[in-house]
Amino acid sequence: MATTTSTAAHTSLASVTLEVADVEAARLFYSAFGVDTYIRLRASEAHSTGFRGFTLALTVSGPATVDGFLSAAVDAGATVLKPAAKSLWGYGGVVQAPDGTIWKIATSEKKDTGPATREIDEVVLLLGVEGVKATKQFYVSRGLTVAKSFGGKYVEFAPGASSAVKLALYKRRALAKDLGVPADGTGSHRIVLGSTADAFTDLDGFAWEAAA
Repeated sequence: MATTTSTAAHTSLASVTLEVADVEAARLFYSAFGVDTYIRLRASEAHSTGFRGFTLALTVSGPATVDGFLSAAVDAGATVLKPAAKSLWGYGGVVQAPDGTIWKIATSEKKDTGPATREIDEVVLLLGVEGVKATKQFYVSRGLTVAKSFGGKYVEFAPGASSAVKLALYKRRALAKDLGVPADGTGSHRIVLGSTADAFTDLDGFAWEAAA
């Protein structure tokens, strides 16, 4: 236990790297989408089918801004998985990038209180895991700090000083349902998380590496 205790004050998410088949095409897409500063890209031909087990979620100020980001993504080549619509929690939609990464754009507001902007309030990397409680405990043992926890349904970790992306856990099947895709998937997650400490792999196969 001494090792995990020593890393407790230092481990957090430092970066998010998407593994894509065509780095230049992905770079052009994410620049047009407006999220290129939040991610890194790496060439990979790793086998992957179906749901990769994660999504990147943008929180923005209002419905018009949601629509703006969705339109930018579609114009750049994304596929709509769930058209923008009002829900119990606000307003949002889901798209899939040409490289296969799923993005959700949402706001807690149901009415616009101002003009559309290109500003992002928050980016959250949601990992779909089989056991939220078990994975939460795994990450706590690796030194991550829990910011919010709702039993075995949802966990959010405190963000690191070096990353603009928050890390959260959600049940895999619930996440897939929320995104409008089947939960089944095989092969690589096609994502690598940068750690402020050492490299490791979590209970669901998500790989972390020491951030450069």
